[in-house]
Amino acid sequence: MAWLFLTGSILAEVTATLSLRASVDGRRAWLAVVAVGYLVAFTLLSLTLQHGIGIGVAYGIWTAVGVALTAIGSRVLFDEPLTALMWAGIGLIAAGVLLVELGAQ
Repeated sequence: MAWLFLTGSILAEVTATLSLRASVDGRRAWLAVVAVGYLVAFTLLSLTLQHGIGIGVAYGIWTAVGVALTAIGSRVLFDEPLTALMWAGIGLIAAGVLLVELGAQ
C-alpha cells in the first residue's frame, strides 16, 4: 500500500508543478490545481511514511521520479528543452536515489 501512496504522491506533485507552469501564461485558474495537487501530494507522502517506507527512500524516489516526469512533461506540454546534459543529470539523481535505497537496507 505504501508504494501506491508514493506513486499517487508523485503524480499529484508532477501535476501541480506542471499546472504551476501553465498558470504563468496568465491562466490563473491553474492555481487551484496547483494548490490541490500539492495538498494531495504531501498528504499521500505522509501516508507513505506511515506505511513503513523511510523518509530518505520515499523522498529520494519522490524527488527523482518527479524531476524526470516534470522534465518530460514540460518538454511535451510547453516545448521546453530536454538536452542530453539534462538527461545525464536525471540519471545521476536516479543513481543517487538507488544508493540511498541500498544504504537503507
